[in-house]
Amino acid sequence: MTDPSARYPSLEDRVVFVTGGGSGIGAALVSAFHRQGARVAFVDIDEAASRRLCREIEQESGHAPLYQHCDVRDVDALRAALDETVQSLGPIRTLVNNAANDERHDWRELSVDDWNERMSLNLRPMFFAIQAVAERMAAAGGGSIINFGSISVQNAIGNLSAYVTAKAAVHGLTRSLARDLGTQNIRVNTVVPGCILTARQLERWIGPEDEARIQEHQCLKVRLLPEHVAPAVLFLAADDSAQLTGAAIPVDGGWG
Repeated sequence: MTDPSARYPSLEDRVVFVTGGGSGIGAALVSAFHRQGARVAFVDIDEAASRRLCREIEQESGHAPLYQHCDVRDVDALRAALDETVQSLGPIRTLVNNAANDERHDWRELSVDDWNERMSLNLRPMFFAIQAVAERMAAAGGGSIINFGSISVQNAIGNLSAYVTAKAAVHGLTRSLARDLGTQNIRVNTVVPGCILTARQLERWIGPEDEARIQEHQCLKVRLLPEHVAPAVLFLAADDSAQLTGAAIPVDGGWG
């Protein structure tokens, strides 16, 4: 595979931790950081997809990223995975909070348990992952935390009320923690993907007619793919963006 991204020397040997790294955008991020020479760890609940990604990367580069099976809804398991990464690779300098699930739902039928379950996946792991890594990140000299928002907030997409609420909260989380952690040389930013055509989206939600509507809204008439998100994340992780924090960076083809 070719690498169209810029080369960031500051990412060489840097320890990067990605949640939801086994497929879709997460897998593209794991691969992109690995090609930068970073020491990459990731967690995912999909064992088969994650092992397949590790094999592909190992065949390409000669060594695989560190994969740990983890359901990020289990905060103790997530903390344990973060601790294992530090023990195996060193202090985490880049944390990418990517894991999410945009399962559609009817707001009239959502139970309290349903609501809590969606928050436990789409919002709660971000905060507790940051809480778990921040002090050690600061002691190592600082770093970059990248949270994932969603264009669904801007677009007011229906049948996703709990998901959109969680993603809207990500912006508040980013802004507040950018203030709290800035004095420790830790930057916190949000990446806001547009309609990224992952395999899951194409299989479950997006058909040819939907793609046509997406193209109408985008200034750039391109099919946005997972690998198109990675360059923005690499930039935010690298020292080249050292003066950028508390920002929301769209990767949406110029949605309007």
